[in-house]
Amino acid sequence: MRAMTKFVPTYELYGESAGKKPDFWVHCETIPSRSSLHHWEIRLHRHENFLQILYIDAGSGDAIFGQERYTIRPRSVITVPPGLRHGFRFSKDIDGFVITVLASHLKAIPGDRSWFGEWLAKPHLTELDMQNEDAAYVARTLTRLGEEFSGRRSGRNDLLDAYLTSALQLTARICEGAESEMADENSRRMEVLSGLMQQHLRGHKPAVFYARALGISPTHLNRIVKASMGHSMHELIARKLTDEAKRELVFTFGSVQEIGYRLGFADPAYFSRFFLKRTGETPRMWRMAERTKLGV
Repeated sequence: MRAMTKFVPTYELYGESAGKKPDFWVHCETIPSRSSLHHWEIRLHRHENFLQILYIDAGSGDAIFGQERYTIRPRSVITVPPGLRHGFRFSKDIDGFVITVLASHLKAIPGDRSWFGEWLAKPHLTELDMQNEDAAYVARTLTRLGEEFSGRRSGRNDLLDAYLTSALQLTARICEGAESEMADENSRRMEVLSGLMQQHLRGHKPAVFYARALGISPTHLNRIVKASMGHSMHELIARKLTDEAKRELVFTFGSVQEIGYRLGFADPAYFSRFFLKRTGETPRMWRMAERTKLGV
């Protein structure tokens, strides 16, 4: 029997059914006003036509974007593009605003070819360093937007539009700079990881060993490896072991059993099963085929 896919509801505002013709271009409310009604947890859902912006002024929690989980800290901005499955868990002292914007109203449409459109098309959690003038301005502007929305005074729509545009553009600029620095740091970590794996691969060290050596959490390491290599840390270890086994099988004359021992497999049968699962062939058959190709 085929498993049923878990249903993820689509809302305009969380808990309210999405209509075909939304009657607002922007909505703003405090985060506690809605999350407190749901025991501080906003379950997985999506917004078909809306971008959401959360400004976290105080408190903490977790943000879930698809399969990824991120830690929420005070003075940060979360942007969620239309159509993305997402959810939140907040601490009871959470404070800030959630702003829901009709995507078609934005200066750049999420996913268009501009740098801003590309940025809007992906989820981001941007921490604001309040010593930075632009970051402090974003915090003040989003707070001002929330106050303006509730005030309903003359010129309200024009001011909301101006606040929204400047806050989003500056957040994107701050985020791009932070992500560039993070990319450089992650590149350095991948170089260190490569050396560590070369040194410890045959000891069959788990992902947690490498994470500890790099001074980061296993989850963070897995995220870095996935961004760089396109697969998990567990898969990277398995691929490295497979590549090393292939090299040994082709360019050394030890038996399959000896090669398995050298690679840290105490059980020759387990080595054969591992290799078969990774390549579709037993070590012996793979060796014969490759040596025939190379004329060895």
